[in-house]
Amino acid sequence: MSKINVPEMVKNMAEAASKVLKDKWPEAKTYAEMELKKLCETIVMIQEAKLAGEIEEDNARILLDMQKNAMRSVILTIEGLGIIAVEQAINAALNVVRHTVNTALGWSLL
Repeated sequence: MSKINVPEMVKNMAEAASKVLKDKWPEAKTYAEMELKKLCETIVMIQEAKLAGEIEEDNARILLDMQKNAMRSVILTIEGLGIIAVEQAINAALNVVRHTVNTALGWSLL
């Protein structure tokens, strides 16, 4: 199982999210990058728990969904951003790391 590179993932995810949020990105950037880092750290925690035999796929999905919901809530506090734009930004960010994460975990988590 390969180790997940959090800084690289955050960079790639932020780039994808910035393309969706466009003119709102300068305002959202700090919040989004902070939340993307937390999301990546959650994925690393899931990977470590899986390696230790401490987590099943269903529970991993619940943890990931909790972090995605927290991320959504934080980014939605930015004035002028709607749920659809935020959801599209999160999905774009996850899409760029989907293969890397799923391969590293051995599950189709994303």
